[in-house]
Amino acid sequence: MNHRRSFLLVLTAALLTGCGAGGPPPPSAPSPLLGKPLPTVRRPTIAGGRISQDDTNGHTVVIKFFAKYCEPCKRTLPVAQRLHQQRGEVVFIGISEDERTSEAQELVGLYGLTFPVVHDQSNVLAGKFRVNELPVTFVADRRGTIRYVLGPGHDDQALERVLDSLE
Repeated sequence: MNHRRSFLLVLTAALLTGCGAGGPPPPSAPSPLLGKPLPTVRRPTIAGGRISQDDTNGHTVVIKFFAKYCEPCKRTLPVAQRLHQQRGEVVFIGISEDERTSEAQELVGLYGLTFPVVHDQSNVLAGKFRVNELPVTFVADRRGTIRYVLGPGHDDQALERVLDSLE
């Protein structure tokens, strides 16, 4: 097989699998919060900091709900961390739905999460965001309006495509 033909086969395979091509964002999961203002997340983080509304004003915001018992979360947390490192202009906030803070801290350590994580022990934030399954990710534009909700059925590149569409 000649080099040109090999190159074309590799390029075709990459395009078909989504490597190297962003593509359009996926459709949003249904949510009554689509098109509405992002609910306030004023909470202490498990690292001892505090999240305030000032941290999110004028930025695209990603709110990622997860838990240790959630198997799909283990696939999506590394993607969120990678995008957080690559896109300094986007504010990422993790919200742990675990029973104990120690479980949230374990996930932060396991995946090397550097974005702030809140422990939602009493499910107050899950209620505000109307979360009924995990993982779920809310993406708000720079004006603070929720534009996308990504549920457990979305692929690993979905969040990246959504962020690309909002820039």
